[in-house]
Amino acid sequence: MTNKKQLKIYLKKLQSIKTWQLLILLILTSFVAATFLRLNNIGMIERREAVISADKAGDNSVTRDRLYDLQTYVAGHMNTDLSGGVFLESSFERAVERTYTASGGNIYQQAQEVCAPQFSSWSYAYVQCTLAELEKYPAATPTELPPENAYIYNFVSPRWSPDFAGFAVLICVVILIMIIARITTVVALKILLHRRYQAI
Repeated sequence: MTNKKQLKIYLKKLQSIKTWQLLILLILTSFVAATFLRLNNIGMIERREAVISADKAGDNSVTRDRLYDLQTYVAGHMNTDLSGGVFLESSFERAVERTYTASGGNIYQQAQEVCAPQFSSWSYAYVQCTLAELEKYPAATPTELPPENAYIYNFVSPRWSPDFAGFAVLICVVILIMIIARITTVVALKILLHRRYQAI
């Protein structure tokens, strides 16, 4: 009889915390977490754009500084993956132009004049067009072009970070576990009371 009374007390305490209250709290914290995760992503986009702008300006030291800022930010904040990295298009084009200029003239400039109007930004098709134009001048074509991969920078963001977004996500997980634990415990206690003490 004592065990039955204790189980009923535990059940009553658990039922005093309403599931709908926890659900409302979960929805509110989820909204806060989503907001902070979005802010993290916006911070990454701003720093990525700063890298691209510095690259277009052609100042290598500023570009390195902006890349370092981007790397530091991505490494310290969740939800900041670069989705394929940031390509230093202008640096790559300058390197290719230097290579072709060193191997014989301004054919790279001529290839750009043909291909640039066809494409709004750098793409694989743009590179293929440029290479096709350059092949028209085999005597001046260098044997080795700069590797594209050397101009692509990609940084990995952590799965969890100790910032506002990270702690908001952590609180959401804790509340979700509380909801699941509460529902499971209430159901288990009801079944236990029903089966064990139905004859009393």
